[in-house]
Amino acid sequence: MAFVRVEQRNAHLAGTVRLDWVNGRDGKVARASFSAISNTYRGSGEQREEEATAIQWTAWGRQAENAAAFLGKGSHVNIVGHLRNNHYQDAEGADVYGLSFTVDEIDYLDSKADAQARRERQAFIAEMDAADDPRPAAIKAQRPTAKA
Repeated sequence: MAFVRVEQRNAHLAGTVRLDWVNGRDGKVARASFSAISNTYRGSGEQREEEATAIQWTAWGRQAENAAAFLGKGSHVNIVGHLRNNHYQDAEGADVYGLSFTVDEIDYLDSKADAQARRERQAFIAEMDAADDPRPAAIKAQRPTAKA
């Protein structure tokens, strides 16, 4: 199976990094999922238009753990990865096609000060959300609050 190299430059994360653990050959493996959006410009002069590209990326292992620890909504990154065509037949025998984008390299483009300020701001917002939550503490710990 062939892989296609994909580069997403000067992108910003659209939301938080979702980290979970899946079963691998050698035990549990970290998997991080996140969306990155980059803007490109086409044309020139008055014909110039901005085009946004959003890609749902998946990172694995230590790279996934680092992404979850150091990246957040709005983080500025360059991502190099590969695209894979996932073609299979489901239980009813129907063909299913999909694409997956897997991270090979992430360049963290934010300064340390910007990244620290973002983490503090997100922690503050999470703390305020938790303080506004009227549910008992035992229920809060069971699952995150879904807000509309």
